[in-house]
Amino acid sequence: MSAAWNDAEATDIVRRHKSKEGALLPILHDLQAAFGCVSPAAIRLVAHELNLTRAEVHGVVSFYHDFREQPAGTHVLKVCRAEACQSMNGEKVAEAMLKRFGVNWGDTTPDGHLTVEATYCLGLCSCAPSAMLDGQPMARLTPESIDEIAREVGR
Repeated sequence: MSAAWNDAEATDIVRRHKSKEGALLPILHDLQAAFGCVSPAAIRLVAHELNLTRAEVHGVVSFYHDFREQPAGTHVLKVCRAEACQSMNGEKVAEAMLKRFGVNWGDTTPDGHLTVEATYCLGLCSCAPSAMLDGQPMARLTPESIDEIAREVGR
């Protein structure tokens, strides 16, 4: 569970890393671990403390898919969108998932229960199409697999 934003804690995280070479990524990872996301307040703080522009920090946050600017839902479903999964009917499964949960890519359900994210290769190509629910791989998905996912996340 992530904590509410706390300036003192965030500043402590930044200062623990800022003298190290390549400090930006470890800082961003620790901020997200502590607060569930890298918020605009975090971006401002990191930019100030590392003498970077907010655009530079935001560019890194937006480049890496695992960083979030908003907290994720209780459960995170990462759906593979790479070529191997697409070639095995993955696009149809992905569309059905979005429709079933009523979200778009990167969105969280209104009740905060599930975030659905696109990812580009989970390394399960021989078991395509695949996804990962809360860090657990799910392979050979079908449109019917969506009901199983829904049960697992309590929806």
